[in-house]
Formats: sequence, C-alpha cells, structure tokens
Amino acid sequence: MSLQLLLDAPLAVQFHVLTVVPAAILGAFIFLRPKGTAIHRLLGKIWVSLMVATSISTFFIHELRVFYGFSPIHLLSVFTIYGCLQSVYFARRGDIRRHMRIMQSVYLGGIVIAGGFTFVSGRIMHQIAFGDGKAGFAAVFAGILVVAFLFLTVLKQRRRTA
Repeated sequence: MSLQLLLDAPLAVQFHVLTVVPAAILGAFIFLRPKGTAIHRLLGKIWVSLMVATSISTFFIHELRVFYGFSPIHLLSVFTIYGCLQSVYFARRGDIRRHMRIMQSVYLGGIVIAGGFTFVSGRIMHQIAFGDGKAGFAAVFAGILVVAFLFLTVLKQRRRTA
C-alpha cells in the first residue's frame, strides 16, 4: 500500500479523497450515535458539507469518460447533492422519517456503493489499496455487496430497537 499515487494524482482527486474519507468515517459514527441531539445536528452539518464538497469535486475528475468526459458516477453526485439538500429541508421541517431515509440512502449510494467502485482494478484507490496485484472485478463487486448488506442489516436492527 503506497500513498505516492495519491500524492501524484490531480488536485481534484486529492481534494475528493480528503473530503470523502472523513465523510465515510463521520457518517458511520453519526449512524451509531443518538439522534436529535445538539452533537448530532453539528456533526450532521459537517457531514453534509463534506458530502456536498465531495460530490462537487467529482465534476473535476474525468478518469472514466463515458459521455463527454462524464460517467454515471457524476449522476450519482447530482443525486447526492440533491439528497443532502432535501434531507436538511425535511429535518428542518420536522419530517424526521424522510430525513433519516434520505440520509441512509445518501450514505449507502454516495459512500458505500460509489466508494466501492473506486476499488475496481485500474483505478487509483485500487492501486493504493492492493498495489500491483489485480483483484478481479467480481471480488471487488462482491465486497461492495457484502458491505452494503451489512450496512442495511445494521440499519434494520436499529429501526427495530428504536
């Protein structure tokens, strides 16, 4: 594992990683903490800011050029920004169920699924995490599915106890 590839990456990629890693950790922490407290609101504001910054940074990253320099990941970025804004709106309005559902979806789509695809062979994060070894796409995809399944299981258990 070498971070030199990240240090040599374009500034947009460095900024993206600098915002998404704390967002992933902070988001998981927020899901495990009590809701509605002052600290939840503060950490939530920080998390939303990180997610919006992360999503905006993707529009300056063009590794996968599917459609005029953009890829389906960029569409996910639009949904992430929209979801964050909608979630804040619903929280302020008092519709906590909608707020919670949207935040869970944003975390799952924007962190777990999109993050999992960064570890596909040939991408910078794959090379940083696995070096020169080539993990197959099926293995990476299976890992994404396992993480997503665990995430959903934890959320389902938390709903039952709430």
